Amino acid sequence: MFDILNEMWGYAFMRRAFIATTVLSASVTPVGAFLVLRRLSLAGEAMAHAITPGIVIGFVTAGLSVISLLVGGLIAGVGVAILTALLARKTILRSDASLASLYLIALAAGIFILSAAGSAVPLKSFLFGSILGIDDASMLLVGCVATVTLVLFAILLRPLIVSTCDPVFFEAQTARPWLVEQGFMLLLVLNLLAAFKTLGTLMAVGLMILPATAARYWAKTITQQLLLGFIFTLLSCWTGLTLSYVFPDTPSGPAIVLVAGGLFIFSAAFGPMGFALRLRKSAVKSPPSLSSNRVKERPQL
Repeated sequence: MFDILNEMWGYAFMRRAFIATTVLSASVTPVGAFLVLRRLSLAGEAMAHAITPGIVIGFVTAGLSVISLLVGGLIAGVGVAILTALLARKTILRSDASLASLYLIALAAGIFILSAAGSAVPLKSFLFGSILGIDDASMLLVGCVATVTLVLFAILLRPLIVSTCDPVFFEAQTARPWLVEQGFMLLLVLNLLAAFKTLGTLMAVGLMILPATAARYWAKTITQQLLLGFIFTLLSCWTGLTLSYVFPDTPSGPAIVLVAGGLFIFSAAFGPMGFALRLRKSAVKSPPSLSSNRVKERPQL
């Protein structure tokens, strides 16, 4: 086992992949945790598809330039977030229906533009990424996004906690509560763009949501949620990369997400907040019912 690890670490592309996923784990963990706590998990999936047309337009106009993909995806993601908020405030549709409608339009438009442009890059590379082929510009993008995310979360952490636990009180005490919401959505879009070059649009949200939901079965506080989420995310990345090296035909992105899925299933089965809690509650309730039946039978004897 150690020989395989030493051999794997001897390749530069594997070292770059481990470093990139480590930095990415620190960046996506707080975003994924609050997506789960705020019940916005499906919104994260929708936003991952909403940035597709911006990324495709940036690629068609300027090639595989990190700056063009970043600018295009950022404009598309922020645009969809703003339109979703406007439709929810000004029309009869709720935010979930508005976001679902807009992300479907955006996803279809992105795939149509990519196909119509006759791109030499296969669609699979946009959907699943290529962590083993990450370049210097993408490494710089991941590092910058992680830095911005951690700094902004240090500022937004308290408002996010209050708005998550008691949104009515937060809106009553804050003049512009939508600033926190839009700031969080901006961080979501930035992390999706950082994960795009490594895991693709389909796998990026899996790295955010699955470790966060797995940690939810073990954590009782937000601090524990963030710490366990980072450990699970890092473990998923490292184990998935190792599996993709040991089994060369295994794609790295899906392997990482499948490991995260395995952690989720294990946590749901054995975590103190999962099925184990339900079994303990049923075991505690069953003895009193038996004793009460015996008490009722005594007068008849």
